Amino acid sequence: MKTNLSARNVELSPQLRGQIERKLRRLDRITHETAEADVELIGHASHASDSAQVAEVTLRNRGDVLRSTASGATPIAALDVVIDKLERQVVRTKERPGSVRKRHSDEVVSVLSREATGTVEPDREGPQVVKIKRFDMQPMFEEDAIAQMEELGHSFFVYLEAETEQVAVVYRRTDGNYGLIQPVTDQQNGGSR
Repeated sequence: MKTNLSARNVELSPQLRGQIERKLRRLDRITHETAEADVELIGHASHASDSAQVAEVTLRNRGDVLRSTASGATPIAALDVVIDKLERQVVRTKERPGSVRKRHSDEVVSVLSREATGTVEPDREGPQVVKIKRFDMQPMFEEDAIAQMEELGHSFFVYLEAETEQVAVVYRRTDGNYGLIQPVTDQQNGGSR
């Protein structure tokens, strides 16, 4: 594996370079021979002594770009954690099904062949509904729905709006605010759209 080393606030001695390259050889057995790793060591990244050194590794392996970062008391300790993480990532990407395009093309071929033979039935291999939840919906205001969602620790909450008696969904946005989904039916719009 080709390795590119860089460092900030850390001296890259020949001994440290040797240790890093020796540690990265653990990945050789599970990566492609053309894999390439960019290793960056950052010293004094934190005031805490147990996380003062940071190792960042970007691994390019057969079109997959894997990245991991860890901190430790020494650059080698941080690198050990990063390599453990990267090993798991490489194994996970090998076990993951092929690209989305390939998976969809396989499904299209399957459907077309069944259609040609006249046996077009729903494919039962895909995702299916495995659980149904039913619950009584008490009318509430959106503030109450948000409080209920937070209390349950969910990222969304379905409720019956007290003012309109319509089903609505409140959800937590990535910016920390909340969103509200309210259905609109033809009767509310005054007929056709």
